[in-house]
Amino acid sequence: MKHIETANTFVVGDIHGGYHALRQCMERSSFSIENDHLICLGDVCDGWPDTKMCVDELLKLGMLTYIMGNHDLIALEWMLTGNAPESWIVQGGQATVEAYRDGVPPLHLQFFKQAHPFVVLNDCLFVHAGIDPSKDLADQGQELFLWDRTLARKTLEALQRNDHSPLTKFKEVYIGHTPISGNQPLTAGGVWMMDTGAGWSGVLSMMNVNTKETFVSDPVPSLYPGVAGRAKRG
Repeated sequence: MKHIETANTFVVGDIHGGYHALRQCMERSSFSIENDHLICLGDVCDGWPDTKMCVDELLKLGMLTYIMGNHDLIALEWMLTGNAPESWIVQGGQATVEAYRDGVPPLHLQFFKQAHPFVVLNDCLFVHAGIDPSKDLADQGQELFLWDRTLARKTLEALQRNDHSPLTKFKEVYIGHTPISGNQPLTAGGVWMMDTGAGWSGVLSMMNVNTKETFVSDPVPSLYPGVAGRAKRG
């Protein structure tokens, strides 16, 4: 009988076009593209030069859950309409435009169109930016899921107070969007902040959801010598 490896679930923070960082995290975690499940918290777009290569890599995975990020949403609007707001271009969008200079493959367009606003798995919530814990998810929307930093701020405040009181009704919540300093995700009140600054001067972090073992890339600027990170906060 053929041995089938037990699947693990991993979560990765904002990739921002850092293909080399993504590959390092996958290799260092011994991620199995056939058997393991990867949940991406959004913002594969904008910043470093390799958004297209990142999406190609993610499309190889047998089990992928992709959450829509705010940068992804703006990039998708550009892919559909050709409209490239200057505010997006200067916050990393130019790198995405250049990555798709030869056109956007239909599979990539489908990839972004099918991104989830959030996902709940085993009483754990995965969302790009945050939520309002006082409301049902059905009563919230894109502005909170993709842009709001209130939950991130409350998590950092709880961490500073060493307060472990639950911040939401979920067993755990995983968010990106708000970059944190240091090279490891931070947690308080059941919320994990996974964006360790890969879009600008930090590292990319990938975590085994069950064991909490974390795997980080080298500082992303060292993987792209001579290229400035262009994904700004937000």
